[in-house]
Amino acid sequence: MEPVKPVPEDRAAEPLTEYVQRVTRRMRAFDRRRPLVWDLHFTAFWVIAALTDYAGGGWRHNAHSLDVPGGLVIAMSLAFSVPLLWRRTHPVAVLLLMVPVDLVNAWTGTALQAALLQLVLVFHITLRRPLRSLWWVTPVVTAPAVVTAARYGDDGSWHQQIGATLLSIGVVALVAITTRARRDHTEVLEDRAHRLETERDQQLRLAAAAERTRIAREMHDIIGHNLSVITGLADGGRYAAAKSPERATQALDAIGTTSRQALAELRRLLDVLRDDEQAGPAELAPQPALTDLDRLLDGVRRAGLPVGTSINGRATLPEGRQLTLYRVIQEALTNTLKHAGPDATAHVNLSYEAGGAVTLTVTDTGRTAGSPARPARPGGRGLPGMRERTSLYGGTLEAGPRPHPERGWRVHLHLPEEIPQ
Repeated sequence: MEPVKPVPEDRAAEPLTEYVQRVTRRMRAFDRRRPLVWDLHFTAFWVIAALTDYAGGGWRHNAHSLDVPGGLVIAMSLAFSVPLLWRRTHPVAVLLLMVPVDLVNAWTGTALQAALLQLVLVFHITLRRPLRSLWWVTPVVTAPAVVTAARYGDDGSWHQQIGATLLSIGVVALVAITTRARRDHTEVLEDRAHRLETERDQQLRLAAAAERTRIAREMHDIIGHNLSVITGLADGGRYAAAKSPERATQALDAIGTTSRQALAELRRLLDVLRDDEQAGPAELAPQPALTDLDRLLDGVRRAGLPVGTSINGRATLPEGRQLTLYRVIQEALTNTLKHAGPDATAHVNLSYEAGGAVTLTVTDTGRTAGSPARPARPGGRGLPGMRERTSLYGGTLEAGPRPHPERGWRVHLHLPEEIPQ
């Protein structure tokens, strides 16, 4: 992408088009809020113009007959101008009201210029009604011109009068169609922008929910595992305090090391969430990987759970898959520490296959879930968290008691081959 050019401080004046567009938007916004204000001003202007045309005698210059009563001229002038107040709400009704007046205007030979205000109605009908309305609007508006041509026109001017009327209707209809097309296009763009804004807000909410879930899962893994290790060490140290003070001291040292490690991991996780602009940069560290597995197993062994391992193949996995395997092993051993009971052992079996596929099996020899000593906890976050991590890579995870006659618990995970990008 090209870099954004900085805007100079001594920016030139805005172009005239931008100024006109800004003023037009303000006028339209005001008209949407208070349409009656503009309607009254528009109607009043044409009423005054029609009455001025009568009072000044200007209508006489275009009239075909001067024997028209003054009251009829005033009545026709008002009939052409006053109904414009409802031109936007009832354009068809207003046009049908003006057409008989225009027929009288044509028959009597008055030829008032106010009759041209019917073109305003043509504009609004084309703008707001189906375009097929022009099929009947055109002959209705043209009829008075035909009457005038038939009654007062000579042999050479009738087609000019009718042609001028048809041309005026065509130009007004074309302007209305252009305005309508631009209005519809603007509405489509505004609707699209609104939908994009709504979609953006939804994406932000979904991203925030996913991030909260990820943070909750990470905190569960960190706190649950380390507190289980600390609990095991504390119980072992309490039993060893009376008979072997040295072992109790070692347990206390291990508790201190484990707790400091848990605090450091929590601090790194929570620093990322801080909003304080004055705070320094968060202390970031890479997520645990399979290279940290030995340290995890050592902590579990210090807590009193013997853990054996067997690894087949060579690990060439991306960081995301390594984190998934690490967290599943951590959660499985944490559950063993919590529920397996004394004298339990655990075994971790990792088998790497071609194409990034991997199989993990964690077993223990403790009590079976569902027994009073190891109750099942369907509402916990451990198993759902493991399944969520596994599903990110299209894998499967099975967790449950080992088949009879074996005792204990078994967690089996399989990640398929990576799909080439």
